[in-house]
Amino acid sequence: MMARVWLVPEPEPTRRVVDSFDRLFASQYGKLVAIANRVLADPAEAEDVAQEVLWEFHRRYRADAAFAPAWLHRAAVHTALNRLRSRRRRERRELDDARGRPAAASDPEREVEAAEERRQVREALARLPTKAASVLALRYSGLSYVEVGAALGVGTGQVGTLLRRAEQALRKELNGATSV
Repeated sequence: MMARVWLVPEPEPTRRVVDSFDRLFASQYGKLVAIANRVLADPAEAEDVAQEVLWEFHRRYRADAAFAPAWLHRAAVHTALNRLRSRRRRERRELDDARGRPAAASDPEREVEAAEERRQVREALARLPTKAASVLALRYSGLSYVEVGAALGVGTGQVGTLLRRAEQALRKELNGATSV
């Protein structure tokens, strides 16, 4: 006599992959946009960077990988910095944008000065070593020391030191740029 075997269908593997990627996307997309936007100061381009980074992660790894948030944060800052370094026309576009948009009850001269200051900071950031630029972009994008440490692959206790050194390097870079 043959024993009956009851087969319970398992959830489709692709459905599990989609569900885990949906969860990863929902939990990380906003942070990735914030990181990229901190570097680029362009929300639309920051969203492009976030999508690019998520797509690349999805192509290479499982969405439930333990290293996913750290990898994504690091990739977002690197991708944004690469875009920043490759754009040398940024100053012209920002100045054109500042001139073309009259602000209600604000000083146009101050807006141009602020745009120039932001441009100088971005250029100085692009000249910093990747790790220094990364720690600044991650921390000032709102990530905690724990998240910054995980993204950079360093201990939480090292983040403060790295951040202080990166801030000093940025100040030095800015002072060198303004004295030229």
